[in-house]
Amino acid sequence: MSAPTADSARASLEALRTEIAKAVVGQDPAITGLVVALLCRGHVLLEGVPGVAKTLLVRALAASLELDMKRVQFTPDLMPSDVTGSLVYDARTAEFSFQPGPVFTHLLLADEINRTPPKTQASLLEAMEERQVTVDGVPRPLPEPFLVAATQNPVEYEGTYPLPEAQLDRFLLKLTVPLPSRDDEMAVLMRHAQGFNPGDLQAAGLRPVANATDLAAARTAVATTSVSPEITGYVVDICRATRDSPSLSLGVSPRGATALLSTARAWAWLTGRDYVIPDDVKALALPTLRHRVQLRPEAEMEGITPDSVIQAILANVPVPR
Repeated sequence: MSAPTADSARASLEALRTEIAKAVVGQDPAITGLVVALLCRGHVLLEGVPGVAKTLLVRALAASLELDMKRVQFTPDLMPSDVTGSLVYDARTAEFSFQPGPVFTHLLLADEINRTPPKTQASLLEAMEERQVTVDGVPRPLPEPFLVAATQNPVEYEGTYPLPEAQLDRFLLKLTVPLPSRDDEMAVLMRHAQGFNPGDLQAAGLRPVANATDLAAARTAVATTSVSPEITGYVVDICRATRDSPSLSLGVSPRGATALLSTARAWAWLTGRDYVIPDDVKALALPTLRHRVQLRPEAEMEGITPDSVIQAILANVPVPR
């Protein structure tokens, strides 16, 4: 079977939105963000109140992309080995053998990641950055593709362990999953009234419309998307402006600038272009940068948000022509 072309890979990934919409109503930006993260080999932080279909979204993506998916509910008593796996003694052979943990999958849903202690949160760092897990000194590679989609609840912080800045920076995108509009909520209820079962996506009509081969072809095509020096300068100017903002105590690092360039390239390719324009950078600036900045306490008290600071910067930084 011949390898998919860039155009057929793009068509397959565009079909994902339609397919996922059979299970998830009205979360197009989050769906697009997850596809962009897969194209950039990045990871995603999903933030939303309970019950807005964060888990269903990742499950539907896995079903539509023909990828394996595992879910871990992060709790205060979860140990690092519960995520990565551990050595187990086999009485028959009188030897220790490695029992892989749930991290050995294509899509790992880390549910409520801020409910588990820092030691367990950190166990994901090597997996996210190096795409491998080291147990007993032996590095074990993770499957390809590999994406961590971690969720957190934005309102209930009691008994949580907020992710440190260094770990937040490892997430390519922070996507907000909002409450649906009235029309979308009506559509959700109508589906449930007609017998929709979130636990059975096959019965809902979800079928694989793309696979890992399409994704690999798409990644190759994204890597050839051209970026002019003017666009590179625009990305740098936006990120440098966050470091000078009076509302922020922490601005975007060079890793954040690299991330913004990567996501803008992926978005440009998804929309059918082989070059990046300023609008691509603007489209991905909020999800790529919002978790990489830190507000000053006085700005927070005034009701300023990371999103509003980034939007103000986008309005003020000169756009290349």
